[in-house]
Amino acid sequence: MKKERKTARQILSENPREVISVGPADAVLTALRLMADKDVTTVLVLHSGNLVGILSQKDYARKVELAGRSAAETKVGDIMTTQVFYVTPEHTCEQCLALMHTRRIRHLPVIDSGQMIGVLSNSDVLEELIQEDEHFISVLEHDMLYLTIDTGGAY
Repeated sequence: MKKERKTARQILSENPREVISVGPADAVLTALRLMADKDVTTVLVLHSGNLVGILSQKDYARKVELAGRSAAETKVGDIMTTQVFYVTPEHTCEQCLALMHTRRIRHLPVIDSGQMIGVLSNSDVLEELIQEDEHFISVLEHDMLYLTIDTGGAY
């Protein structure tokens, strides 16, 4: 029995969310306010609709606060992470989790033909994998029940 893993597209379609983004010329303070308003820890950085970076609270803490800079005067483009790993809609949950683990990232943009269609968080992917495994275990337990029923008959 082979388990079929959901794709990034399937996860996003079942749990659609707004893509939260800022521009590289925006002040870091603007990005922080948006993160607070939307209750997220990361925003994408888009320029003319293209993904150019990602900004996390960790970027802010390390590159603004610890560096003694001002969030109001620092531009997002000055502190954003520019090496952004992403997946296509056809990537499976397992592939997404493997990339997140090896690259030590928590958010994974999903890009389809150059268009941003969503972002997966590590909790989205882990939750999906856990649900799939629980279903698989339930099916196995059900099958085992039928294989081990004692009919009471003597031979």
